[in-house]
Amino acid sequence: MPETKPDLPDADQLLIRGCIAGNRASQTELYDLYAPRMLGVCLRYAKNREEAEEILHEGFLKVFTYIGKFRGTGSFEGWVRRIMVNSALFRYRNKSHLQPVIRLETSGYDSISDTDIVSNLDAKELLILVQSLPSGYRIVFNLYVFEGYKHREIAETLGISEGTSKSNLSDARAFLQKALTSKKNVAHYTSKA
Repeated sequence: MPETKPDLPDADQLLIRGCIAGNRASQTELYDLYAPRMLGVCLRYAKNREEAEEILHEGFLKVFTYIGKFRGTGSFEGWVRRIMVNSALFRYRNKSHLQPVIRLETSGYDSISDTDIVSNLDAKELLILVQSLPSGYRIVFNLYVFEGYKHREIAETLGISEGTSKSNLSDARAFLQKALTSKKNVAHYTSKA
């Protein structure tokens, strides 16, 4: 019998044990339980829904392959989330180098904090803006803002310099600031009409 995970509720332990044993019903139940939340994570890293679904499926293949290695320390959802993020990062490491794709002219824009970016938009608007970022900016922005990584950790994870991480984050913020400013201008003019 597989080892139990003491920090988990009994239902989660049963589900994990079923997945370790290769039980299809347990795998389906686990997928149905976590896929909607994990799709949200994947959408932030992908440029569109189709790519996010590919990352999600690749991630769940890894979840089912390595579920026996889950130690039970920390949350199981956090462990699954980490696999999804790593699946997205693996995809982008193999596709392109994470160097700045474009340089934005940032003069004329006030500095914007990550909290301002996140709080001024609803979830759907934020997702659309984050998906519109060039891939290097999108990856660094997600890791820094949503995953809580420091630039040193981002640099190590992506195989880039800390300076590149900082530059990509700065450029992502400028890109988002420009998009937010354009959005506010459009909203201002349409409300006057």
